[in-house]
Amino acid sequence: MEERKHILLIGVGLIGGSVALAIKKEHDVNITGFDVNEENCKLAEKMNIIDRYTESIEQEAGNADLIILACPVEKAERILSTLENLTLKKNVIITDVCSTKSRLMEKAEALFNGNAAFIGGHPMAGSHKVGPGSAKAHLFENAFYVLTPSKQARPEAVAELKEWLRGTKANFIIMDAQEHDLVTGVVSHFPHVIAASLVRHVQSYSEKNEHVNFLAAGGFRDITRIASSSPEMWRDIVRHNQPMLLSLIDEWMKEMDQVRGLIHEGNSEHLYDYFSGAKKFRDSLPVRARGAITAFYDLYVDVLDKPGVISSVTSLLAEENISITNIRIIEAREDVYGVLRLSFQTLEDMEKARISLEARGYETYISM
Repeated sequence: MEERKHILLIGVGLIGGSVALAIKKEHDVNITGFDVNEENCKLAEKMNIIDRYTESIEQEAGNADLIILACPVEKAERILSTLENLTLKKNVIITDVCSTKSRLMEKAEALFNGNAAFIGGHPMAGSHKVGPGSAKAHLFENAFYVLTPSKQARPEAVAELKEWLRGTKANFIIMDAQEHDLVTGVVSHFPHVIAASLVRHVQSYSEKNEHVNFLAAGGFRDITRIASSSPEMWRDIVRHNQPMLLSLIDEWMKEMDQVRGLIHEGNSEHLYDYFSGAKKFRDSLPVRARGAITAFYDLYVDVLDKPGVISSVTSLLAEENISITNIRIIEAREDVYGVLRLSFQTLEDMEKARISLEARGYETYISM
């Protein structure tokens, strides 16, 4: 009987836990978890995400056929240095799930030099929830999963990693590290910086005028959701993708100078053309494709704001076994139809909810 293969999962959170569940769905393996937060490991073991956990990477790394670094990128760099000094299996594959690649790939290639197959990975999906308790085997289904093989990683190793990750049902894309950091910088990292700066800008006004907070609770809060992501993670991402972000900010400042000029000029035709061009490009983007920033599946329900309305809606959806990730009464509703916003984990859940609610006479709207 063939011996079960071993996986060492370093970082037992939402992403690492979801990768582990996807692997277990397709492979009979033994997964050992390590996390600086021991409670994550205990919960993951209880949920059968991992089979056991360890307090020492050094003790377990030598037995692993696959090592997954599911931790912030700067911690991943430090762990690579630890792994380089250990005796690893001859054909071990090391991968990560970090959002930046160039510095990590440079370090991996310098350290391992062919002694291990390092293949960078970035599953481009996530959730507003954190921790192993929110992990799902289908989290990455139909999402892009970028792989950045090191120069020493043979094509056979890349194929083997894809086989390990088959259960994610993700769409794999091969890129080099520099291209990855450019693309994700443009469509993910830079928007996060802008969202954070917008929030800080509004915060400065909210300290002077109490009405700002009330009115920002609607559309502004929605368009800046990504500013609520992990500060630790985004600190590391910015530090690692610094040159690209600085270049993008310089270009953005030129764009804002142009916008300032248009506003100062006040020419109706020029202003219309600017907003029309933005609208055309934005509307041409895939509506529900899973891109670099996780899509939000929101359904707006037109109901009277009265006692009992929320419990009526939630009870109806509970009867249909439809899970809601968030529910909220919208007060500032400029450009939004419907007073009640329901958020869902998947497009399928949102569609089931829409059909169920409309069958009961509720009017619903989907924001595109």
